[in-house]
Amino acid sequence: MQPSALSTPDAQLDLRGTPCPINFVRTKLRLEQMPPGGLLEVWLDAGEPIEQVPDSLVMAGYQVEQITDCVGYFSLLVRHPATAS
Repeated sequence: MQPSALSTPDAQLDLRGTPCPINFVRTKLRLEQMPPGGLLEVWLDAGEPIEQVPDSLVMAGYQVEQITDCVGYFSLLVRHPATAS
């Protein structure tokens, strides 16, 4: 594994245009379908989605590895925990 590079996401979820809290619910459901250690890339709108979803995922036990400000949306990399909580 390269120390300076993040892993390639195992799945991608485009939630641009999806309101809160539906975007959090859909992200959590998709993460629950992934194997332990799986990495999900989620696209979120600016404003409430990017302000609320990352914090909610951390509180739910997921690891937010990166948030990237793209043109018109944010890319969020979230890892499914390796062990069940």
